[in-house]
Amino acid sequence: MNGLSLSELCCLFCCPPCPSRIAAKLAFLPPDPTYSFQSDESGSKFQISLSDRAEWQYSEREKENIEGFFARTSRGNRIACLFVRCSANARFTILFSHGNAVDLGQMSSFYLGLGTRINCNIFSYDYSGYGVSTGKPSEKNLYADIDAAWQTLRTRYGISPENIILYGQSIGTVPTVDLASRYEVGAVVLHSPLMSGMRVAFPNTKRTWFFDAFPR
Repeated sequence: MNGLSLSELCCLFCCPPCPSRIAAKLAFLPPDPTYSFQSDESGSKFQISLSDRAEWQYSEREKENIEGFFARTSRGNRIACLFVRCSANARFTILFSHGNAVDLGQMSSFYLGLGTRINCNIFSYDYSGYGVSTGKPSEKNLYADIDAAWQTLRTRYGISPENIILYGQSIGTVPTVDLASRYEVGAVVLHSPLMSGMRVAFPNTKRTWFFDAFPR
């Protein structure tokens, strides 16, 4: 069950129940980073350097289509962002919130392939505590992370809301729904959405507990 032992589960639920702590224990599984950023002379743009575990499927030249940088969240964390230019005439940009247990390095090949096939550019980010992003994964940080990504996409690239498609996968559907409730966007795609934090750990859960996280 997400690698938690019986004693850890007992400790988790015998303590005063705090939704953010439960979510952090059960819902977030950040992997060891599969990439790093190497800055240019200006220090504002970064080239991504991938480890073997990222399983990059394209040539080194195609990495030139990927721009990396950092954005600062309202909670003080610095999150890693990627803008993948897949098409010179793309009308839409997908703001992609990836699933659990992966980071931007592992997703980079998928982003390039997806955007090329559907003629969209891809903008993505690593949650706090994932990849080279600072901070720790938490429900509140998740909402701040996507908000920083949204603001950066709007200001840095000047993309209009009607040309932004929100795509959330698994744990990424949580910030996607939150952002979609606050801003007008072109479209929303939910891939394997969560019903709640408890249902991730205990799929047979039938009710919503008072200490549950991400209830939908």
